[in-house]
Amino acid sequence: MSDYLFSGILIASSFTAGWILYFIVSFLLTQRDRFFSKGIKADLRLIKSPLRFLIPTLCVSVVIPLLRLPKNVSGLVSHFIQILLIAFCGWVAVKVVYIVRDALLSRFDINARDNMRARSMHTQMRLIANIISVVILLLTVSFILMSFSELKHIGVSLLASAGVIGIVIGFAAQKTLGNLIAGIQIAIAQPIRLDDVVIIEDEWGWIEEITLTFVVVRIWDLRRLVVPISYFLEKPFQNWTRTSADLLGTVFIYTDYTVPVKDVRNELTRILQNCPKWDKKVNILQVTNATDKTVELRALMSAADSPTAWDLRCEVREKLLDFLQQRFPDCLPRVRVEMNKGESS
Repeated sequence: MSDYLFSGILIASSFTAGWILYFIVSFLLTQRDRFFSKGIKADLRLIKSPLRFLIPTLCVSVVIPLLRLPKNVSGLVSHFIQILLIAFCGWVAVKVVYIVRDALLSRFDINARDNMRARSMHTQMRLIANIISVVILLLTVSFILMSFSELKHIGVSLLASAGVIGIVIGFAAQKTLGNLIAGIQIAIAQPIRLDDVVIIEDEWGWIEEITLTFVVVRIWDLRRLVVPISYFLEKPFQNWTRTSADLLGTVFIYTDYTVPVKDVRNELTRILQNCPKWDKKVNILQVTNATDKTVELRALMSAADSPTAWDLRCEVREKLLDFLQQRFPDCLPRVRVEMNKGESS
């Protein structure tokens, strides 16, 4: 048997053994409920894709010293397998990061009514996982490049000009680096969180996605506003749910001076008590202004979150107008003209 045929059979056999081992590991991963408590929701199936390539490659790397190949050919094969191992290990490491992230976040329900802590954890964990993934990617690429001895010599010769190159790269990529640093700052300080209600660029919406370089805001009409992440550290914006999700809603009604404020106040109370959108915290009606033609009534009410507050305001405004039209139509805004008897027509 020739050396090349022997080496080929050995590589094929080890690769086949690796696939068999992968199917065994894959079966064990599907039985994860036997190894983890019910409180931990770790989707280990995410790691199956990189393991499909890593395990056979590991098995081939074991038989590399047994190959009967010329030294230069054996060196090339060994180097190629080494690069594959580094790449697949980096892939596995990134998947492990996301598995741990999802397992930790499974304990925090972002869809709950009181989701302040959940949104905080989701924001921090997702940004931290993205940062770790970028670091793993950079390390993987670095280890692959370091496996080439030629690049090591080139790197030594470039050390003298590294300062100049670093300055040039810094100026060229200052926006990108600034966004990366801003992403880290937001993960720590958290001026915004996932599902926060914000007003940005005169648009009202929710924080839908936070990456290391940009933020996606879901506008109320389902448009998406994509903003550089550094925007939230450099420019002012409104965050309606920074400390809590509940909000105060206002409704302004303009009436005549003859309006019975007490009756309107009682009607507001009745409307709120019969409305499931009201959280039973704030119920106020005040006269906040008086002009030469109308009186301004401000109804103040509270709701659990911004969408509910919007619907509550619309419902209260509609029912108060209907109340005035039905009970006190003479109290709606009117223009008075006074004519003296002595004036000619």
